Amino acid sequence: MSVRDEDELAGLLRAAIAGDEKAYAAFLGRTAAIVRGFVRRKIVRGGVDPEDIVQETLLAIHLKRHTWRQDASVLPWIYAIARFKLIDAFRRRGRVVEVEIDDIAESYAQPETETVSDRDIDRVLDGLAPGQRSVVAAISVDGHSIGETAVKLNMTETAVRVALHRGLQSIVRKFGRSVT
Repeated sequence: MSVRDEDELAGLLRAAIAGDEKAYAAFLGRTAAIVRGFVRRKIVRGGVDPEDIVQETLLAIHLKRHTWRQDASVLPWIYAIARFKLIDAFRRRGRVVEVEIDDIAESYAQPETETVSDRDIDRVLDGLAPGQRSVVAAISVDGHSIGETAVKLNMTETAVRVALHRGLQSIVRKFGRSVT
């Protein structure tokens, strides 16, 4: 807005405070347009209705118009109120961001089509020493932790880690794939 627009808006608010209803209606109409543009620029992703913020800002301006210093600029005062109303709306909404699943579906990984059969797993495990087989099966197949496997197999956690590492290295050497 130009300095002239700022001066006109301030003049309208001064006249409104003095009791001019037409000036007040004009002030609110122009202020609504200014706040609407401001709020729409600030709301990047949905979750907050811009019109709600505009209405809350206009209501706050109406209730607090007596706090505006008539010798000060009116736009910074309006923007401050709009900014606080916008912040309040985001706080009420919380940190939850709602996104349509169709908007992001293509970014999700597709399910793997290649599956490993029990027979393949048995073939890989059969090539390991008995201690390594038990450890690799407990951790990699059954999903147990190092600690659970150590208790189950009556081993120390260090021994479980060594057996797991050696077993996985043996699988890598045999099948030529890197294990991550």
